[in-house]
Amino acid sequence: MTDAVPGPDSLVLYKDRPARVRQAAGKLTIELPSGETRSVRPKDVTLLHPGPLRALADLRAQAGEVQTAWELLCGGTTDLVELAELAYGAYTPATAWAAWQLVADGLYFRGTPAEVVARSTDEVAQEQARRAARAVEAAAWDAFIERAQAGQIAPADALYLEEVEAVALGQRDTSRVLRELGRAVTPENAHALLLELGHWDHMVDPYPLRVGVPTEPPAVDVPALAAEDRVDLTHLPALAIDDEGNQDPDDALSLDGSRLWVHVADVAALVPPDSPADREARARGATLYLPEGMVPMLPPSAVRSLGLGLLDVSPALSFGLDLDEAGAVVGVEVMPSWVRVTRLSYEEVEARLEEEPLLRDLHQLAQASEGRRRAQGAIELDLPEVRIRVIDGEVLIRPLPPLRSRSLVREAMLLAGEAVGRFALEHDIPLPYTIQAPPDIPDRPTDLAGMFAMRRRLQPSQQSTMPGPHAGLGLPIYVQATSPLRRYLDLVTHQQLRAYLADEALLTAPDVLERVGAAAAVTGSVRRAERWARRHWTLVYLMQHPDWRGPGVLVEADGGRGKVLLPELDLEARIRLRREYPLNSELVLVARQVDLPRLDVHWQLSR
Repeated sequence: MTDAVPGPDSLVLYKDRPARVRQAAGKLTIELPSGETRSVRPKDVTLLHPGPLRALADLRAQAGEVQTAWELLCGGTTDLVELAELAYGAYTPATAWAAWQLVADGLYFRGTPAEVVARSTDEVAQEQARRAARAVEAAAWDAFIERAQAGQIAPADALYLEEVEAVALGQRDTSRVLRELGRAVTPENAHALLLELGHWDHMVDPYPLRVGVPTEPPAVDVPALAAEDRVDLTHLPALAIDDEGNQDPDDALSLDGSRLWVHVADVAALVPPDSPADREARARGATLYLPEGMVPMLPPSAVRSLGLGLLDVSPALSFGLDLDEAGAVVGVEVMPSWVRVTRLSYEEVEARLEEEPLLRDLHQLAQASEGRRRAQGAIELDLPEVRIRVIDGEVLIRPLPPLRSRSLVREAMLLAGEAVGRFALEHDIPLPYTIQAPPDIPDRPTDLAGMFAMRRRLQPSQQSTMPGPHAGLGLPIYVQATSPLRRYLDLVTHQQLRAYLADEALLTAPDVLERVGAAAAVTGSVRRAERWARRHWTLVYLMQHPDWRGPGVLVEADGGRGKVLLPELDLEARIRLRREYPLNSELVLVARQVDLPRLDVHWQLSR
């Protein structure tokens, strides 16, 4: 049959569709079921019946004995002509097409018009089982879609929603479910659907996984602390001052006469360069701080062993800073040490600041340091800050007042960073210096709108192996060196300092620069996850307090729209203004509608 040349009015198969040959001179002119005609080569079609076929509409469904034909041919081979005769009693264009549809269907027969194979009993039974399973699956799918359209799902529907969860978490960009429901395949739409169906609730924070940061602690080991010579500084009272509930204390302060001691967790003692824990920390870049909890950069065992004040005596890398009366560093000594640390919260220190000589002296040093930095052009932005925590399903937002105790710790850490930079420069130790170009605004604003604008125009700080000034801090040289439990580049700094003190090989400047690049590649995602998570939980707070209204300050205005800073929430709100207001006007806002998947709030001015 395949060797026969199709003539006019013959039935041929063209791309799995029936076609009628209208002309057969040279190329074939065929007519398709749509009425369209095409010119094709003879080899592009397969002859099913020589005709005559007057119209494709004549290819109607045929009644026949298909089961009987299969039973007669079971396990054997035939051709389309015999199949049509056995199944439908005659070989005509209509029965030829019906017989070919049996072959194309594949349940009882398979093959070509010239060689049709009748499947065996086992093959047919297997195919029937597969089709029955597909039918059940299709029915279940249709039932799921019907439930989803009605906004109600069954427990078994979790299987279908796995792909939607993957889209919401940024782990895939296709979804049959979303397409079937007529929704664009975006993480926001997936998140919204999961909330609508009740498969997720507002307590699910998708952002860490969406940006691809780890949400579990590192599963690597660190060795036990090796014996080495350490200076015993346990006779000096050492205070680790941090937020209440802090789980990774990595700095503490002491005073010994005119010398300020900044003790820092000696992380590099357990995490040398290119160790498993070092590579893991490099891949993470920093500890992830979320309102619902923290994900450490280092293994929990390292934090337990090295966190200052978690044990009776802690190993530290201590920086002894000699300061002049103006608060400037005039000498620095770096040494591994033992320290005995007392942990205090900022609030506890604030309450005792005037009573205890140590705290009072530390505060005076901090004031001198801050005054010096301001004289050197430091930029101070007094913008609202809040602490957001999620405890037992409740979102708590607490404003952080500008406590003197916070300034005390900040200034001590900045002094240590400046001193480490000078020490490294003097001894030719390659380190990741932190630099920042000066802003292009000569005046220093004192109002909230001005400080808001200033923050937006500040150049981002950068890490470089070449030292340079940090304009925002008002320091001629600066290295982040006091948070090696929390920031990878601080750990690199400690690794270099320890190598220098032990007279071991240092990482080269290109080695350090490579680590700077590795950290930069991931810390952006960490900060983005933290920023989006904070906004997520702030919006959940508004959902938990639907009657919330609060004061704000207008910090931007453009035509009929404005941006209001809400100090109680540390949140920027975009609103439509009914009239002109001067910048820094105090406005009361009401949250009318929260769109959690899109991290958006519809705000209105309170009447």
